[in-house]
Amino acid sequence: MNTKIAHIEKELAGLRNELKNHSIYKKLHTLEDVQTFMSLHVFAVWDFMSLLKAIQINLTCVSVPWMPVKNAELARFINEIVVAEESDHDAHGVIKSHFEMYLTAMSEVKADPSKMNALLKMLQSNISVEKALESIAMPNAVKEFLNFTFDIIKTNKTHLIAGSFTFGREDVIPDMFIGIIDKASLENNTSYDSFNYYLKRHIELDGDEHGPLSLKMVTELCGNDEQKWEEVLETGKRALQLRINLWSAIEHEITTQLKVEI
Repeated sequence: MNTKIAHIEKELAGLRNELKNHSIYKKLHTLEDVQTFMSLHVFAVWDFMSLLKAIQINLTCVSVPWMPVKNAELARFINEIVVAEESDHDAHGVIKSHFEMYLTAMSEVKADPSKMNALLKMLQSNISVEKALESIAMPNAVKEFLNFTFDIIKTNKTHLIAGSFTFGREDVIPDMFIGIIDKASLENNTSYDSFNYYLKRHIELDGDEHGPLSLKMVTELCGNDEQKWEEVLETGKRALQLRINLWSAIEHEITTQLKVEI
């Protein structure tokens, strides 16, 4: 492993362990718990695609007239992830984006998609992400998570976007999703078949393919630039902390829901 990557991994180990061992995984027992989780986690599924697209725009040519790219290897890597994320096979062999797979899983368990749908409708009317989020009732931690994503994208610094993508998403998703499957009561419940497929598909892709390749991408983008490496580390720390905050906010919603029911 590259020594710079090893250093970042070491620096992020504490936050990764906190995320991996978050108590939310032990709270997903009932259908209502899963519904609450999915209705808010869907925003992280959605904004991931914007991170991915921002990297694709910067590392490949998506304009006319076409021009050759600086690094064809990085272009191939990001294009392969886009293919998997935008047009993968679902559990029934149907071509769907992973976001659409998640919406299908939400429908399967009757999780409420109204907040996500409201955001998409506003964005289609050319309302900014920030303005749209202001008008949607949801925990502040969800809004902070999303705003951070789009703040990073606005920098147009590919190494920062890649840092958030890699250390805030691809490199930690297997840990998070294994935690959900192992510690939540989902595995043997057929009500969650589509959700389980989504989780296992990401564990497979991100653990075996996308995670290692994204580390290589960061290495290529930062090179010998010490400042870029430091900025990537700080971005990774912030991304992980916001994910932990997101998990805690969703856990609070689940716990509050239980108190209300009691």
